[in-house]
Amino acid sequence: MNTITSTNFNFPGQKSVYKGKVREVYNINDELLVMIATDRLSAFDVVMPKGIPYKGQILNQIATRFMELTKDIVPNWLIATPDPNVAVGHLCTPFKVEMVIRGYLSGHAAREYAAGKRTLCGVELPEGMKENDKFPEPIITPTTKADFGVHDEDISREAILENGIVSPEDYKILEKYTRALFQRGTEIAASRGLILVDTKYEFGKTKDGQIVLIDEIHTPDSSRYFYAEGYQERQDKGEAQKQLSKEFVRQWLIANGFQGKEGQQIPEMTEEYIESVSDRYIELYENITGEKFEKADISDLTDRIEKNVIAYLKK
Repeated sequence: MNTITSTNFNFPGQKSVYKGKVREVYNINDELLVMIATDRLSAFDVVMPKGIPYKGQILNQIATRFMELTKDIVPNWLIATPDPNVAVGHLCTPFKVEMVIRGYLSGHAAREYAAGKRTLCGVELPEGMKENDKFPEPIITPTTKADFGVHDEDISREAILENGIVSPEDYKILEKYTRALFQRGTEIAASRGLILVDTKYEFGKTKDGQIVLIDEIHTPDSSRYFYAEGYQERQDKGEAQKQLSKEFVRQWLIANGFQGKEGQQIPEMTEEYIESVSDRYIELYENITGEKFEKADISDLTDRIEKNVIAYLKK
């Protein structure tokens, strides 16, 4: 199936291109950013060799939907979505940290806890917790923001401030926004019969110094969701939770001997497996948004995106 795994556009007014793990960001006249959500799949901070059909469209449409649903509590960078895979917004200078917030002991936090650690990013973790138990209150566990294909690293609030990565005044705002967004995301998830387990937010500063939300929000790539129905029963029985997140990909990779460590080979992703991942992403979209996913025309993805972006920029 047709996917977009890299781009090489030359838009009017283009100054530069930044290629992240999944998104490619074009600087237009040092004023706008054109962010293209590719179909690349990243896990353990490693980009998989094959794309997932419709993944970019799904991520972009969920992110832009949640930007709209949270702009009353936190300002964001978004201006327009001229194509299913594209968001256009204000040029921002990103903060060099990702704000991870966790409501439950899951994923990376659970793996660290199982290894005997009781402090994560400077935050004390309670004793006697089981995987997927709820924290008494959500904890913020930031990471340093890595470049393409490089691992993000856990970092504490104290280390961020000591190293001058973010100023104390700005960090206070980032924490406040992170908690407000997580609260809103939790409420929206609950209305869909879901639990927002954990997520990450990225922030930047506009030219006039305003702190805004950038990149993605509450997508299956940046967030973990459980089905609320039966959650407590599964916890009581020690059973795995029903998840809506990219964790199923990570678990498949772990089962096939890959965790992004040096010397490990990425297992082969068959066409059948790729199709199953695409189906899961569509399921995620429909559960998270409460709407049926409308597949865009992917017969010539590159041409479609280029035409739509150029038409928007010429307006």
